[in-house]
Amino acid sequence: MTESIENLFFKFFKFGVVGFSGLVLDFGITYVAKERLRWNKYVANSLGFLVASISNYYLNRIWTFHSIDPEIGWQFSKFLLVALIGLLLNNFIVYLLTDRAKLNFYIAKFGAVVIVFFWNFSVNYFYTFTR
Repeated sequence: MTESIENLFFKFFKFGVVGFSGLVLDFGITYVAKERLRWNKYVANSLGFLVASISNYYLNRIWTFHSIDPEIGWQFSKFLLVALIGLLLNNFIVYLLTDRAKLNFYIAKFGAVVIVFFWNFSVNYFYTFTR
């Protein structure tokens, strides 16, 4: 896969924009389900995560990576697996930084988000959306 640094950076940027839109969608759905509909916080959180993952997959498929892979179900499964591993990494990093290093939760969460963003982009670039 030979790609210019400029194209790779542009994909990285687009991946970030899509990720931010997913973050807004995730928090919005979670808030409505938990606070307005009074659903269980874990059910609300799972719904927000799932809807954001579907949106992120679709937008990254068509806009970021321009994928034409006909195996959409398989590709989405790989994308969701990467997202779930990213979620586990995020929680583990937050645990290490808050419980072990005694950092502020939000500083730890920010650091975890940055690290996991690089994980998500790299693995999706080389694994999920390969041609």
